[in-house]
Amino acid sequence: MGKTKFIAKIISLISRLLAIAYFLMVIYSIFCLATKWCITLYGEGKFLHINYPFTQTPFLNVDYNANYILFSFLLPISLYSLFFWLTANLFKVFSKSILFTPVNLLQLKRFYLFNWIAPIPAIIISSFFVEPEGMIWLLAVVHGILGVFAWLVAAIFKQGLLLQNEQDLFI
Repeated sequence: MGKTKFIAKIISLISRLLAIAYFLMVIYSIFCLATKWCITLYGEGKFLHINYPFTQTPFLNVDYNANYILFSFLLPISLYSLFFWLTANLFKVFSKSILFTPVNLLQLKRFYLFNWIAPIPAIIISSFFVEPEGMIWLLAVVHGILGVFAWLVAAIFKQGLLLQNEQDLFI
């Protein structure tokens, strides 16, 4: 189990860093868009660059359209921030010494529910305002499969928790 715990800690750390990076990207983008700071228009005003702070070097390229900014830029980045945060919590479960706990089961449940619930409504709502990219439905299917996998692991954890609780009663 030593290798498993080590790998789980590393993946949890990487996922947590990605979640924070995505979250900071959302906050920075909202700040830049609201204040027009570090923004450069191009393509006859149809597009904009969100630049690295205090530079004219492009960091993010965005269509200069409110619907696009909200539904094809900020919403996906925000959801992936949450996805990576939940992924970090999921892998943190596997780095603990006691696996079958209600808290660990809750982390698995949050992960699979997010992957089942968030993608489809986000795509459907966004499709009323912007045309979805071609592969977006495939990405939703991948998230659904991740959710099924986490649900199966959660079912194993739930059974393990029940057995562990029964064992505690007899000892």
